[in-house]
Amino acid sequence: MLLTLAITTAMVACTKKDEAAPPAADAAKPTADAGAVKIDDSKLPGVNRFQVADLDTTKDACTDFGGYVNGKWLAANAIPGDRTSWGAFEMLDERSTAVQKQLAEKAAELPNATGVDKIVGDFYASGMDAAKINSQGINPIKGDLDAIAKLENKDQIADYLRATAAKGQNVLFGFGAEADFKDSKNNIAYASQGGLGLPDPTYYTAADKKEKLDAYEKHIGNVLQLSGVAAADAAKQAKDVIAFETRLAKVSKTSEQLSRDASLYYNPVSLADADKLTPNFPWTKFFESQGVPAQKMFSLAMPAFHQEVSKMLADVPAAQWQSYLRFHTVDSASPYLSDDFVKENFEFYRKTLRGQTELKERSKRVLDTVEEQVGEALGQMYVKVAFTPESKARMETLVKNLSEALKVRIEKLDWMSPETKKKAMDKWAAFTPKIGYPDKWREWAGLQTNRDSYYGNVMAATEFNYKWNLGKVGKPVDRTEWGMPPQMVNAYYNPLQNEIVFPAAILQPPFFDPNADDATNYGGIGAVIGHEMTHGYDDQGSRFGATGNFENWWQPADAKGFSGRTDKLIAQFNGYEAAPGAKVNGKLTLGENIADLGGLATAYDAMVKATAGQPDPKTDGLTRDQRFFLNWGTVWRRNFKPEELKVRLATDPHAPANFRAIGAPSNLPAFAAAFSCKPGQPMVREGDKQVVIW
Repeated sequence: MLLTLAITTAMVACTKKDEAAPPAADAAKPTADAGAVKIDDSKLPGVNRFQVADLDTTKDACTDFGGYVNGKWLAANAIPGDRTSWGAFEMLDERSTAVQKQLAEKAAELPNATGVDKIVGDFYASGMDAAKINSQGINPIKGDLDAIAKLENKDQIADYLRATAAKGQNVLFGFGAEADFKDSKNNIAYASQGGLGLPDPTYYTAADKKEKLDAYEKHIGNVLQLSGVAAADAAKQAKDVIAFETRLAKVSKTSEQLSRDASLYYNPVSLADADKLTPNFPWTKFFESQGVPAQKMFSLAMPAFHQEVSKMLADVPAAQWQSYLRFHTVDSASPYLSDDFVKENFEFYRKTLRGQTELKERSKRVLDTVEEQVGEALGQMYVKVAFTPESKARMETLVKNLSEALKVRIEKLDWMSPETKKKAMDKWAAFTPKIGYPDKWREWAGLQTNRDSYYGNVMAATEFNYKWNLGKVGKPVDRTEWGMPPQMVNAYYNPLQNEIVFPAAILQPPFFDPNADDATNYGGIGAVIGHEMTHGYDDQGSRFGATGNFENWWQPADAKGFSGRTDKLIAQFNGYEAAPGAKVNGKLTLGENIADLGGLATAYDAMVKATAGQPDPKTDGLTRDQRFFLNWGTVWRRNFKPEELKVRLATDPHAPANFRAIGAPSNLPAFAAAFSCKPGQPMVREGDKQVVIW
């Protein structure tokens, strides 16, 4: 996939129904769009808001804060069969999906629909037509498989790679437009690594992941058999595919390396110099084949990876290339083909790899595809019924208050010189917030959809989106664009545009509730706002300046002091054991942990200022400060399947939720004061162990 730093620095999102939760006056409670769609509230799952009854008073908040605030809820809320994790994010995702389903069903029923109604309606109707999809079997990709079978030499293989890439079907590497690291107002092309079917390069070489590698080999053989390859040949070809991908893995950067060094994405080269690096895969010819005018330079990220691909074109037999390409062609198409392909895809990627026990119902799978392929089209419908002007206005106030609190915190830093502090303030002043949905919607003219083929619609959108993205190369950045659709339960910071973005779907409890007190909202969405702002000053965000350019704005002594403080945070999270013998990777998760710590501290300051002079109502026997921290804990209540947890520990730049619940507050004196914690208790980090950064 193409580099998108906005997403790599995003909060984790995910999703189901809480039967006990009231269906609620929520921030994103659907409202009728005048003269259009009306949403049936009774069909929507509830939300997961903080309730005093959830507290386990047999536990001490200062000793086991996670158990105190979430233990009872986690014990009572098993992970649904069609999920690999379950908590606040997943429940909101389930609610958003329920709204989307009603919208998609109504769009599919519209006669003579046009615009986004037709696109969404065609996608949903074709995806829900199981009988037609099953009758088509493997036919939708037969032409691609026939083309692969004819490949005989490196030139033909290179031609095939270029031709399929031009349709947005590039299995080997990511290619697309993104802002220039050194000139963030303009887009350039980026090429990045790819080509692997497993979550991380370490899965091909690490002894503790051998079981998953073996299961992947079996899956490859099963997929090849489904495509018509005889069992014995499929088993042999599967070994060839594993050998092929292992070679790629050995020259690929790991999740930890990519998350902790943004510079890996930026390697500007001329087309002529790139051609010399990869003589068997000339980039001049690739740009031409993609319809992208020749550029003075582009970013050939992870050059060693691309050099290895060039070598493999010369020394890997054509038959092995065919096995690799055949498998990935079928595997990537499987979710959109007949039931036997869907089942095999689920059995490995969801069940074996992540522990999911049940396949999602078809409507949810189709809506996942709609969001992935034409998410903003569906988003136009979503915000008309699920996001109020009042919510946006309240959010704007919260963002302003968090921004002011962050400014004060930066101004008061005692470890930063005036020179660096001025640059930090310049960056603060340039933050751009985006709330709810885009001011300007994306155009979909030219995307042709129908009810004839679900796979055909997916491929049409894939090619359309790819060409839309490539159309940005060499042009100014459109700062009105969003990196997420409004119906996604998430938020992100984009360092290249220095912007913080909050889609409509996250603006619900436990994050945001217009009927809740300030403590609850500041401990929820306030901390999320602070989190995204602090991403601008985490170990990677701090490498980008006020305009979004990749630049060093630090005085050497300040950079050293910052590193010393972040090293302590790495050590803190390295000490957390997620499962027997499996520790959290403090380096992999550093950016998110910095953002959590700064975001929570900033949100607390903002709450104190917003409620200054007001009496503390002590609701349900809890003080304002206690409710602030308890809602923070509620946000991070989450159960994981053991298999899912293993994948996340290896690849996810976010620490498991239970450690996010305790990691940041244990460094804040305000938490200790709120619960009358004593020195030496687990939730009180003191002296050299206390981490103070922003």
